[in-house]
Amino acid sequence: MKQRRDLTMFPTDSFGDLLTGLMRPFALRLDESAAPTIKLDVTEGAEAYEVKADIPGVDKKDIDVHIDGNLVSISAHISQEKEVKEGDRILRRERHEGAVSRQFSLAHDIDQARTVAKYDNGVLSLTLPKRERNSAGRVDVT
Repeated sequence: MKQRRDLTMFPTDSFGDLLTGLMRPFALRLDESAAPTIKLDVTEGAEAYEVKADIPGVDKKDIDVHIDGNLVSISAHISQEKEVKEGDRILRRERHEGAVSRQFSLAHDIDQARTVAKYDNGVLSLTLPKRERNSAGRVDVT
């Protein structure tokens, strides 16, 4: 009878654990250089949804919020500069310019006319009132 061998890249022994641990710092460095994203907290109340979106370093005129039924889209134009100086010499300058966006759907349609949006200290706060549903339903025949 032939023996089967497991041909995984990193075996499940201590040597494999060591190799996996050595590769982890490379993965973390890749994440740090990734493009910025919009991080969200969404809570639901009886009458409305509350959304907190982190969009630091953006002018509020560069933020766009679009609502279509229960679909909410947030987008922003970001222009970030990071400069490291040593005395009068610039050693490194890193720039990022572009757009970020985030789209999500909610369980209820949103009343766009009553929606409130505020931007303060890098946080976009949205109050998204639920649209009242039509009073369609079954009628009892007597």
